[in-house]
Amino acid sequence: MIVGAYLVPHPPIIIKGIGRGDEIPDTRHAYQVVAAEIAGKKPDTVVIVSPHSVMYRDRFLVAGGTGATGDFSAFGVGMAGGGISIDYDEDFADLICKIAERRGVPSVQDNEAILDHGVTVPLYFIRAAVPYARFVKISPSGLPLATHFRLGGCITLAAARERRVVVVASGDMSHKLKADGPYGFAKEGPEFDRLAKECCETADFQRLLDLDHGFREKAGECGLAGMAVMAGALDGLDAKGRVLSYECPFGVGYLVASFTTDPYVWLARANVESVVRTGESIAQLPDLPKQMLSRQAGVFVTIKKDGQLRGCIGTIGPTQENVAEEIISNSVLAALKDPRFDPVDPSELDSLTYDVDVLSPSEVVVDEQLLDPKRYGVIVSCDGRRGLLLPDLDGVNTADDQIDIALKKGGISKAEPYSLERFEVTRHV
Repeated sequence: MIVGAYLVPHPPIIIKGIGRGDEIPDTRHAYQVVAAEIAGKKPDTVVIVSPHSVMYRDRFLVAGGTGATGDFSAFGVGMAGGGISIDYDEDFADLICKIAERRGVPSVQDNEAILDHGVTVPLYFIRAAVPYARFVKISPSGLPLATHFRLGGCITLAAARERRVVVVASGDMSHKLKADGPYGFAKEGPEFDRLAKECCETADFQRLLDLDHGFREKAGECGLAGMAVMAGALDGLDAKGRVLSYECPFGVGYLVASFTTDPYVWLARANVESVVRTGESIAQLPDLPKQMLSRQAGVFVTIKKDGQLRGCIGTIGPTQENVAEEIISNSVLAALKDPRFDPVDPSELDSLTYDVDVLSPSEVVVDEQLLDPKRYGVIVSCDGRRGLLLPDLDGVNTADDQIDIALKKGGISKAEPYSLERFEVTRHV
């Protein structure tokens, strides 16, 4: 699973010996936060995207071989121990390329044993935090940003195979922020950096992906392609973004941002992907949050395609050992057994989005005035028949609307003596 993602810059001056080490203090501190966060996520694999390696116009380069080393000798600095060494995750790199081929995303694997500074600067801070992790190094290409986004989706699909994965997009922002800076000033520079910060705070990258090539060139950025790959890897995982720092003392923007993902949504997606492609649920759960493995609750899994309902199945109360198992069970039913729809086909998987609602215990309601369709779901019951409607649904604006729909779902007439219960949900979208 994708357990997190990070946008980081790669200014060599942040390395002591090249610079003093205190020229960009906020960036240095943010890097320390990133390293600590990554250590806490315990990734098996770190995927890092760097724009300073070999780049092809018409395909992505995924580094092959067993590993690579790098140092800062190009900047006049030696390193104790001879530099930074990493082991490549060859199996994971190969899986990304196979999925990319299946999805029509051009890629090639080639041995790349030397690490560029787009990789060594981030690794200077984060390598020691994950000494056990292996790496996949990817170079952007001359292909459209939409194709970079699709490559990110390939990483997510590969990560569904029982691996904890962190994605790191290495890239500076605009290089044209100051007239006396090394690249001069262009008004597009601060506009780009402002937009990048806003998109990172909301984890909504669409406005960046829509930028035309001319604007990007005038802004003089080098990080957007990697951000597009990262955005694709986060797509559909209910990511939350946080800007850790932004500095531009030399006319170049250095932005550090952190993104966390929702394991509830990931588990529903990963399990449907596995069942539809292989006929089997995921064989082994990754390291999920404690509350998913220790808590019991009813769960509804809702699948949508192009914004339209594609399947929805749930349980009012717990039927499995824990919430994780409840998600696994109901995601399969929503994908394959909802009687309103045909079973999900493999060709549809890339177009699906998932909502996971974890239900609180229900409580009896004796007065309809105590219902609130935005806050509470409702259960209507009569003679063993039950109808349920989740809260905060489009087009359901009043308690009467909510009750009417729930009655129809339960096959209950409004003239019959039905009882009411309400419940709250924690919604993972």
